[in-house]
Amino acid sequence: MILGYSLDIMKDNYPLQIGYWDRRKMLYGLGLGASAFLTPGLFAEALMEPTPRQTEGPFYPDEMPLDTDNDLLVIGDSLTPAVGEVTHLTGVIKNIKGDLVRNALVEIWQVGAKGVYLHTKDDREGRDENFQGYGRFLTDSKGRYYFRTVKPVTYPGRSPHIHVAVSIKGKRMLTSQCYIKGDKRNDKDFIYKRLGKTGQQLTLVNFSPIKESKAREFTANWEIIIGLTPED
Repeated sequence: MILGYSLDIMKDNYPLQIGYWDRRKMLYGLGLGASAFLTPGLFAEALMEPTPRQTEGPFYPDEMPLDTDNDLLVIGDSLTPAVGEVTHLTGVIKNIKGDLVRNALVEIWQVGAKGVYLHTKDDREGRDENFQGYGRFLTDSKGRYYFRTVKPVTYPGRSPHIHVAVSIKGKRMLTSQCYIKGDKRNDKDFIYKRLGKTGQQLTLVNFSPIKESKAREFTANWEIIIGLTPED
């Protein structure tokens, strides 16, 4: 989706109204500076709408699992896979100019099939010891990433979601979350509701059954758009 002069992205992605000077700060944060105000048609011609930033949450792993690859269903050489609906999560990383981003570190983390995170402070019962809970992948020359994981499930206070972080050369460019498109529980999720219509559209992902899969697997594709400068 392309930005116009109205800068509706700020109105939709944040719960508070953003004034002119706050918008100007946002532009500098995206790496555009004063030229954004002086170049006619810059937004309409060049910039894509970025994936909205969302909270990292309290359960980014405080202790990394023994295995941190992009297959969250099997830990190391274990022969016992995680419980849950197998999902192949794919997509590309682009910047707001539309350029494909290679060698971007994509991290995901989520609860297991019974709604428990891989975190020492999540002491709820039901943690799947065979679920990696966290994975990372370096995008290829075409900006593509891939994870094999489980379809996200709900837990008290949240609708099903997957956390994601994108970093370049050790600098965090984006922290966000994606949600299952069509899941009615999204409407009650306090983080999702704060995104506004545009932000919601950019984070809703179709989890589609793979017809030929006897294991009833799902496929999901999410295009992630990052800014030009780090979050911090």
